[in-house]
Amino acid sequence: MEIIGWIIIIACFIVAYIGTFYPIIPSVVFMVIGYIVYGLFFSFTELTWLFWLIQLLFVVLLFGADMAANAFGVKKFGGTKAGVWGSTIGLIFGPFIIPVAGILIGPFLGAVLAELIVTREGIKQAIKSGFGSLIGFLTSSVVKIIILTVMLVVFIIFV
Repeated sequence: MEIIGWIIIIACFIVAYIGTFYPIIPSVVFMVIGYIVYGLFFSFTELTWLFWLIQLLFVVLLFGADMAANAFGVKKFGGTKAGVWGSTIGLIFGPFIIPVAGILIGPFLGAVLAELIVTREGIKQAIKSGFGSLIGFLTSSVVKIIILTVMLVVFIIFV
């Protein structure tokens, strides 16, 4: 039974990391599910209130960093709110429309199309905004990987 527990826990952590690139998968939720599975299979005694407080702070940081990185990328390259929304929509639907490559193409095209349709600034500015969206997504993914790794290390320290 112990082996099954660890397989489920590790699978949850792997899915959490996959979720950094596929936003449809809530990465932080799978990380927390891994902790809960540990508690159910083994014991919650190692997972003290301090552990949960630290994890809660990282969850808040993760959500904040994720939203800020994408918006910052678009705005830094001259995009508008329309570009941010288009990028977000492209990020969600891109992988379904264009498997594998859609995770990069979706946010770019979403920002470009939103800028063209809403602001009508021109193709050059729209492409610049799309590029900013791509930079924001990649930055966000790196930050999420770092935060998830710190969360995992904290879990290992407490266990």
